Amino acid sequence: MPESVYKIVEVVGSSPKSWEDAAATAVKRASASLRDLRVAEVIAQDLHIEAGKVTSYRTKLKLSFKMEG
Repeated sequence: MPESVYKIVEVVGSSPKSWEDAAATAVKRASASLRDLRVAEVIAQDLHIEAGKVTSYRTKLKLSFKMEG
């Protein structure tokens, strides 16, 4: 098996629905410019609150992808 090297980037997705939807949004957007995504690790979740109500969910992810060449 040949040796492989992976790069890790951090992204934050947001959604008015849920943390899961925020993570999916981040992966979908990242996959538009990064090829061969392999693993997504949730490293933080938070909420945006306005007037005492949750207005959006945010999920911070570490994404890894295989480097080419």
